[in-house]
This record gives sequence, C-alpha cells and structure tokens, in this order.
Amino acid sequence: MHPRAAARRGTARPATWWARAWLRAVEEAAYDDADLVAARRLARSGRIGGVIVDAGSFVAAVEDEGGLWTTSGTVPVLDEAARSAFVETVAAESGRVAALLAGELPHDLVEHAEDAGVELLPYGGELAATCTCSAWTDPCVHALAVLHQLGWLVEADPIVLLHLRGLSREELLALLHRHAGPTSTPDPAGADEETAYDAALRAARALELLADGRPFDHLL
Repeated sequence: MHPRAAARRGTARPATWWARAWLRAVEEAAYDDADLVAARRLARSGRIGGVIVDAGSFVAAVEDEGGLWTTSGTVPVLDEAARSAFVETVAAESGRVAALLAGELPHDLVEHAEDAGVELLPYGGELAATCTCSAWTDPCVHALAVLHQLGWLVEADPIVLLHLRGLSREELLALLHRHAGPTSTPDPAGADEETAYDAALRAARALELLADGRPFDHLL
C-alpha cells in the first residue's frame, strides 16, 4: 500500500527517463487528449486514495464530483525465464543492486535486459484497467489518473515497476542472493560479492523499518 498523494500544483514533465517512458505508455493508452487533461487534473487533486500495488496489478479508490469509484488494473508479469534473465543482468555488473535500492534505474541495465528479452517498461496496450464508474472508455479518466500516480511512484522507486512486473524487492534480493551461490573454498572475490548482497538485504530491511518509524540499529 502506497499512501495517498497530497495535492500537487503544476504540470511539469517527469524528471527521470524511466518515468517519462511510463508516461508515454499512459498517453498511448488514453482514448483522447481531453481524457488525459482531466486525468492529470484528477491525479494532482489529492482525491486518489492509497494505491495498492501487487504482482501484475494495482487498485485504488478515486473520488470526483460524481462519487467514489474503485479503479483496478493489470500489467503483464515477467515469466520465469524473464525473471532469471533479469536477475542475471542485474548481477552482471557491480553497483546495479545499490542503484536500484537508491531509487535509480540505470539506462544500460534496461538496455541489457531488453537484449536478454526482458521488457521492463510497458507500452500503452499493456496497461489494462477497469473502474466502477459508468464511462465507456477503457481506461477511463479515473484509471488514467491512477496510472499517472503510479508513474510518480515508479519515478521515486523503480522497484515499484519491478513489483508490478511480478518481482518484489524481497524476491529480487533473495534471487540475487541465490544467484551468488555458496562458495566451497575461500574466495576473496566471492566473499566481497556475498558481503555486497548481505548489505543490500540489510539496506532493504532498514528502508522498510525507517518507513514504519521503527529503529533499525540491530541491522547495523
């Protein structure tokens, strides 16, 4: 559950390349420009409840002058082969795990993942949504507004995108840890890699505790 976003002013384009790519997909999915204008206004209004993100799906409550609606949608998840290929791509270069945990999505990581057959960023036709409102367009303005807010979440933390694609933070770190594998003999390079993954796991847990306002001194 990602908390309700406060009302925003302005119409500035996203600052990161991956958020702009997400926004392009939202614009491709819209029926017309009028829907996009209304959706951007609604997204900035502060009248969208907390967004629940799960593997391949999202849901949120949206309020407007016509009432309170429930909007849900889907994004295709990565299959097992794509998940494995992505984990190998992340593990192929040092610093990629730290970048993801720091809220960055390296462009070369996405390019190398695409070379391995893994498409992370969706296109418009992959953003399916339904709503309890009576609009005949799909996605409706409410769904487009939620998709805009998802773009904000993805910009702040690209792991939200991975979660939508079926790979949560915990699963990613666990798979990376498993990918490192046990070493039967002392190996300085392997030890460094093991230490890096352990640090990544501790960092992820610390972020969760910090978000909950709980102490995490025991992780240090």
